[in-house]
Amino acid sequence: MTELRRTPLYDLHIELGARMVPYAGWEMPVQYPLGVLGEHQHTRAAAGLFDVSHMGQLILRGPGVAEALERLVPADIVGLAPGRQRYGLFTNDRGGIVDDLMIANKGDHLLLVVNAACADKDIAHLAAHGLHPEVVGDRALLALQGPAAESALASLVAGVAEMRFMDVADLEWDGARLWVSRSGYTGEDGFEISLREDRAVDFARALLALDEVAPVGLGARDSLRLEAGLPLYGNDMGEDVTPAQAGVGFAIPKARRAGGVRAGGFPGADVILPELGAAAHSRRGVMPEGRAPIREGVAIFAGAEGGEPLGHVTSGGFGPSVGGPVAMATLPSGIPDGAVLYAELRGKRQKLRVVPMPFVKTTYKR
Repeated sequence: MTELRRTPLYDLHIELGARMVPYAGWEMPVQYPLGVLGEHQHTRAAAGLFDVSHMGQLILRGPGVAEALERLVPADIVGLAPGRQRYGLFTNDRGGIVDDLMIANKGDHLLLVVNAACADKDIAHLAAHGLHPEVVGDRALLALQGPAAESALASLVAGVAEMRFMDVADLEWDGARLWVSRSGYTGEDGFEISLREDRAVDFARALLALDEVAPVGLGARDSLRLEAGLPLYGNDMGEDVTPAQAGVGFAIPKARRAGGVRAGGFPGADVILPELGAAAHSRRGVMPEGRAPIREGVAIFAGAEGGEPLGHVTSGGFGPSVGGPVAMATLPSGIPDGAVLYAELRGKRQKLRVVPMPFVKTTYKR
């Protein structure tokens, strides 16, 4: 078996009492003594600190790099201003999603943050198309999320309070250079901070010394993103799921759509562009009745008995802020919000309702 990798904060996680689990080839904290429910609620009420150092950090440099990346990603990268970040997708020739990622314009280079499980695949994908990224191997990545994230980080780092959602900046803390973005994966206001791995533990300790900050593991990270209606690669999207089906067509701007100034020109454009706004199936929010959560793979039917499945759950669990189970499912796009459907759970049909997402209001600072 391949040995699991450890982030620079591994020893700190053990010291803090984390329960460690395998995740995407890494040994990661799934929860701390506060527990998943407590960590979730603390992030919504104050600020949660997440170790996301398993994510891939890649740098692309050189003349024409934005134009070159646009040949792989249906986003407006040429028009991305310095100091700004954008959500994007790597697509394949079938119109599926190779990975979703963040792309930041750092002035003289682009910084890409990709999913841990897809990092090697993404690097090979870039290389196969003539782009050879520098792999950032000496920096940790932390996320500070929640309504108190700004005040907590601002008490240590000058300049963060002036940032807006999707801004990026290089800032200083105790002689260390921080790559900061105002973004995250919880639906809350917050920041992601990249810094040299030899300073990561000290920086994490400085944040955790603040009353409003608590460590948060993968368990609460999943329930937070689920309530925010944010898709997870490998569950809600993948190589056989198009952007429209995954509900991320918003990532393709007018400039790259039919009739746009740089329309198409990316893998799968002939499949992806005609389907925008017209996908037969798409990712939808559903709320089951009762307290029992429905999870990935559960079939969904039109009636209380009989019939063929209409679709299936792609992500599901208990929503602590909602106070009940929530899920995302692939369903026919014509089914209206408010429709009553049924999930088959352990041989019994459970009533659920189709609802708009997100399940909780997002609080990004725009």
